Amino acid sequence: MSSSTLTHSAEASASLSHRLALAIGAGLLGALLVYFAGFSHIEAVHNAAHDTRHSAAFPCH
Repeated sequence: MSSSTLTHSAEASASLSHRLALAIGAGLLGALLVYFAGFSHIEAVHNAAHDTRHSAAFPCH
């Protein structure tokens, strides 16, 4: 195996792990935002999330 093949393989692996970490981070951030908006005691935040769900034709009750 040449060194360029090893370097390319290491870069692909690092890229995959980096993309996976970003995807997990984005999913957690999205879940936290949904949780915050859904259970917020701030009426404006909760109503905005509720109206957004209806505008996207997502059933919520």
